[in-house]
Amino acid sequence: MADKRDYYEVLGVQKGASDDEIKKAYRVNAKKYHPDLHPGDKTCEEHFKEVNEAYEVLSDKEKRARYDQFGHAGVDPNFGAGAGGGSPFGQGIDIDDIFSSFFGGFGGRRSNNANAPMRGSDVETSIYISFEESAKGCKKTVSYNCISTCGECHGTGAQAGTQPKTCSACGGSGRVTINQRTPFGVVQTQRTCDACHGKGKIIDNPCKKCGGTGKQRKNKTIDVTIPAGIKDQQILNVGGRGNAGNNNGPAGDLHVYVNVRPHPVFERRGDDVWCDLPLTFSQAALGTDVVVPTLDGKVTYTVREGTQPGDVFKLKGRGIEHLNGRGKGDQYVRVTVEVPKNLSSKQKDLLRQFENATNDKNYAQRNSFFDKIKKMFNE
Repeated sequence: MADKRDYYEVLGVQKGASDDEIKKAYRVNAKKYHPDLHPGDKTCEEHFKEVNEAYEVLSDKEKRARYDQFGHAGVDPNFGAGAGGGSPFGQGIDIDDIFSSFFGGFGGRRSNNANAPMRGSDVETSIYISFEESAKGCKKTVSYNCISTCGECHGTGAQAGTQPKTCSACGGSGRVTINQRTPFGVVQTQRTCDACHGKGKIIDNPCKKCGGTGKQRKNKTIDVTIPAGIKDQQILNVGGRGNAGNNNGPAGDLHVYVNVRPHPVFERRGDDVWCDLPLTFSQAALGTDVVVPTLDGKVTYTVREGTQPGDVFKLKGRGIEHLNGRGKGDQYVRVTVEVPKNLSSKQKDLLRQFENATNDKNYAQRNSFFDKIKKMFNE
């Protein structure tokens, strides 16, 4: 593990960073190195995996505490398995007892039943979709890393053809009761069983594929349905696709962060869509039929005579579908008037003739503005 970078360094945060700071840093780095943005770039792909691995540890309070105390060895799958399983502390030392003394234990009271089912933790990943896909909905293939049940031993941790046996020292509970005589009488305390290290089972022949843990880190690929109307940075929850549970406990969930790429023409505001429509001076002054792009294709709209820059017209029901609801938003089209450049001499003469042919009645906004100026200066 010496070649692994520090997880805090990978995410670019300080060791004492808050959960929100870690989550924010993860999102920034996941976007930066996401394979969808760098197709075929193996370096970015490795960075992306490294970022996900770092976040998986630092977002989990128990794993983060082990990592802060013991480094990469503390989050190794074989951590705390005893001397036969590669524990850095040797046999007879119980890691849970160490953490209980330092941190008061993880997650409150420990269960007295080492074989009680425990739910697996959640995992996260992110995907990128287009503006149109967010509006209409789509199906996407998502890849992510998680801890899965070992396919060789099917989670038992024992070599194929063998089975773990119930620990005789604790009867399978993972805890033993110690009686101590004191001046005040006999005091009973419980501690983790030294024989099975709190697992309740003894594995004489550990599985070679998973080292006796019953778990393996795997890359999985699943198809997810993106609902129409989803917004940028919303989270899809896929139940039962997270890290495998213990003792036949249910798997955690997969959280998919959805990133929506910006559109070159459309802008989203709630479930409404906005866009700009550039017109020529003549089109705005005389009125015209124009073709307007929408998410459903092109539509024809009649621009009224005398349309001003900044005027907005609405195309009802041409916006984005309401998420998990009925109906759609609207599309708003904002008019801009473009002043022509690089005019020829003839074009300039024609404009001068037009200017000479107009009067104050043709410019309501202009006249209103100068009337206000006159009142300001009492002219």
